[in-house]
Amino acid sequence: MIELLLIRHGETDWNVARRLQGNMDIGLNDNGRQQARALAMALRDEALDVIVSSDLQRAVQTAQEIATLQNLPCQINPQWRERSFGGFEGELISTLEQRYPAEYAAWRAHEPDSQFPANAQGVFSGETIRQFTARIDTALKDLSAHHAGKKIAVIAHGGVLECAYRIAMQLPLNAPREVTMKNASINRFELSTSQNQHHFRLVQWGDISHLDTALDEITR
Repeated sequence: MIELLLIRHGETDWNVARRLQGNMDIGLNDNGRQQARALAMALRDEALDVIVSSDLQRAVQTAQEIATLQNLPCQINPQWRERSFGGFEGELISTLEQRYPAEYAAWRAHEPDSQFPANAQGVFSGETIRQFTARIDTALKDLSAHHAGKKIAVIAHGGVLECAYRIAMQLPLNAPREVTMKNASINRFELSTSQNQHHFRLVQWGDISHLDTALDEITR
């Protein structure tokens, strides 16, 4: 069995502004760096075996604080990137409904195969819910294959946390959002494999007891 701590990165200026980041590489702000240090201190007595991070710098900066106190290397893995939002990336969430009414409605309805508009280069780079869920499901199975019996911290993104929650709770792809994904929150799961079947169980959700404040910029 794997003990998995799935952690969202610390705060960025785009979180505060409620601007969609997606795959855009935005770093932590001052508060986010403080959150990352508080997170590392909260985990200092946990005997982690492996630390994995998304390759986006807001996750890497958060992970490095934990890795320093744990005296462990940080493994960078783009499988754990945030969902790609295509042409939504860089936009204020408050402007999306007016600019892209059909795509916005589909996004809020959690339509599994709806596409985001093209990005600034005219490329349809966004991921559908189905594609994103498949990516995170593969990432979880890869942990089972390579880190059996370990205690692992994965530092990722709000969309990744929500996707993992849906997988653990066996929710349909179009299920409405049930939980919040706050900056620097700790979310605990158990991951096991038996008879070639993967089992993913939620143990604890949304621990931010180590923080003064934390944002979830996408409302339900």
